[in-house]
Amino acid sequence: MTEVPRFLDPSTLSRLSSMEMRARIVVEGFVSGLHKSPYRGFGVEFVEYRQYTPGDDIRRVDWKAVGRSDRYYVKEYEDETNLQCVLLLDRSASMGYGSGRSGALDKLEYGAYLAASLAHLITRQGDGVGLVTFDRVVHDYLPPGSKETQLHAIHSTLEGLSAGEATDLGDPLHELAESIPRRGLVILISDLIDDVEQMMNALMHFRFKGHEVLVFHVVDRQELTFPFSETARFDDPETGERVTVTPSAIRDEYLEAVRDFMESIRTGCARIQVDYERMETDRPLDFALFSYLSRRMVKR
Repeated sequence: MTEVPRFLDPSTLSRLSSMEMRARIVVEGFVSGLHKSPYRGFGVEFVEYRQYTPGDDIRRVDWKAVGRSDRYYVKEYEDETNLQCVLLLDRSASMGYGSGRSGALDKLEYGAYLAASLAHLITRQGDGVGLVTFDRVVHDYLPPGSKETQLHAIHSTLEGLSAGEATDLGDPLHELAESIPRRGLVILISDLIDDVEQMMNALMHFRFKGHEVLVFHVVDRQELTFPFSETARFDDPETGERVTVTPSAIRDEYLEAVRDFMESIRTGCARIQVDYERMETDRPLDFALFSYLSRRMVKR
């Protein structure tokens, strides 16, 4: 039997036939890896299983798991794991940026694969998951659900998604904070290119409403390193502004601004108790899934 690869290069995913296949490959590889070093034991509480304790109904023991591991696990069911999660995917114009390296994903493609994989993992846990896509306004809204049809609807929405208009995180996030009726987990997937103070106010709105919030900050590595050497024209995808610059003349100033921006987001999220994870578009999606799951387990 061929083993599912655990750490899959994101660009490899683009060669798979469908969003559903991409998500399944990522999650199955991730789940398989949880039972191996360096996360040995981490899978005990993962998804539908927990270790058997005296007093548990013997009918709930998973005998196949006993055969594989010589340890006793009992199945957890949907009514015992009633998390409601909403994935918020930024599809604004800046998310369409990609470094142009052969096979590389742009930020929106990466964000869509990440959302699909998280949805697959959350559904596998027996929890409800919904999806919102937005730029300056909300475009797609799928309320949380846990049935297989819900997963198909999410994958279908993410398939072939294109970047839209300029970023405005504030208005749509405030709108969503008011419209999501039940407390749960909100996961924002975005490049966060917006006014930091307005962004934090919007995230704080979710916290005020009682939601847990996890932010996956999607960035292209070129945005962090500014590796350009030749004089070139740079286009702002959201404002349409064009500027011709000599990279060596602005590199230090640019990198300092990026460091300040990243630090302001990191400290801002920490201040309002929002979990934060930066994801470069060449980083395997497994790391995001592990970040999600580890945070969920800490909250239990």
